[in-house]
Amino acid sequence: MKKLESFNQAQVSEIIQMALSDHVSFANIRLEYGIGEKDVKVLMRGELKASSYRTWRKRVRDFSDRRENYK
Repeated sequence: MKKLESFNQAQVSEIIQMALSDHVSFANIRLEYGIGEKDVKVLMRGELKASSYRTWRKRVRDFSDRRENYK
């Protein structure tokens, strides 16, 4: 696993875009960047506004309840 500090700003932006996408799973992010779901959540919490982070987590949870393979 890579350390979150080792990513440059462009990589952080790409990870955020991937995490916000409804079409990219945490497994895809792990394959491309070598970080797991917990690390993505830590990154998102640090980079997004608190309300944006809560909205994103709610959307991920709600969608995962409906679709097993989502994030």
